[in-house]
Amino acid sequence: MLSAQWLGRDLVIYIYNENAHIGAIALGEYDPDSGRVSTSVITRLGHKDDVVAQKAAYRVCKSTKRPVCVIAGVHVDRINRTEIDQTLINVEILVDRLVQGDFLSTVRMG
Repeated sequence: MLSAQWLGRDLVIYIYNENAHIGAIALGEYDPDSGRVSTSVITRLGHKDDVVAQKAAYRVCKSTKRPVCVIAGVHVDRINRTEIDQTLINVEILVDRLVQGDFLSTVRMG
């Protein structure tokens, strides 16, 4: 699942499943001078949510040109490689939907 809300002009995004938790946090910052995005990630000990958080923060920040904070917590017991790959694909689809069209205009203002 993915939900988002504006915090002023910044965007906070939550990526989670039925076992929601804070596994990693990524911050995306856009540099208008260079057109580049920088991301910083904090990951909780033993968690693997950093890839999800970093990719989403980068993609949404690059698209919106605004600061983006992604909080990711997707837990699946005894996850295997196929499930990991499918989870990454599913998150990519959700992030694509977020940045396409007018979806961002429907995101709740904080």
